[in-house]
Amino acid sequence: MRIVWFMFSLLVLMANALSAKDWKLVWADEFNYQGLPDPAKWGYETGFVRNHESQYYTKARKENARVEDGHLIIECRKEPFTPANHAPVNYTAASLITQNKASWQYGRIEVRAKLPQGKGVWPAIWMLGANHNTAGWPRCGEIDIMEFVGKEPKGIHGTLHFAVDGKHKSDGGQVEANQPWADYHIYAVEWTSEQIDFYFDKQKYHTVRTDKANQGASNPFRAPQYLLLNFALGGSWGGPIDDSVLPQQFLIDYVRVYQ
Repeated sequence: MRIVWFMFSLLVLMANALSAKDWKLVWADEFNYQGLPDPAKWGYETGFVRNHESQYYTKARKENARVEDGHLIIECRKEPFTPANHAPVNYTAASLITQNKASWQYGRIEVRAKLPQGKGVWPAIWMLGANHNTAGWPRCGEIDIMEFVGKEPKGIHGTLHFAVDGKHKSDGGQVEANQPWADYHIYAVEWTSEQIDFYFDKQKYHTVRTDKANQGASNPFRAPQYLLLNFALGGSWGGPIDDSVLPQQFLIDYVRVYQ
């Protein structure tokens, strides 16, 4: 029995090593162009969307989302701004999404980014089920690859949100980073039918078994999800805003998806 177990363990290790080497790039934006984000790859959320946040998400506005010098800039600004058919707002930002353009079931989703800083900032790299509009949240599932709130200046968070028996559940981890706004870091998940691993640079800091979100077809992490990059401000987690730090920029060097 010991020999059988040893051989089984060895095969599992070999399979894991092979899968790590065999990731193939299937989608990417290297941001090696100028102007607005590539409309073939990115759409936008608009307005006040969630979590009682203070920013108004604009669409195709270079002041809030633009590509220059080889990276994507998502900029949160304190400014008087009057959207079309809307009352004036005080803060603007952007939320870029691949919804209806690209979605993936399993893979390594990797983003190299430099975070903003200051009280109230809340940048995120995350995913939602492609059936979000019909299933609703949290049944559609949510993979938070990276969340950072300025009131916790060392905390990088990775979390899953899902529903079990109709009730919201979550499972998350945290890693401490020294001044994540001072340099670029890689934020990633490796997502398989068995588990989802969260990474900060080369450090794996949290793992969730996929089965935790149900066994059958209703498991949202056995179905496609699309990607979001957004810069929120304030709200239910971001907390009080320090206007003196604005504007702030969320810089993304690249986005890569491997399968």
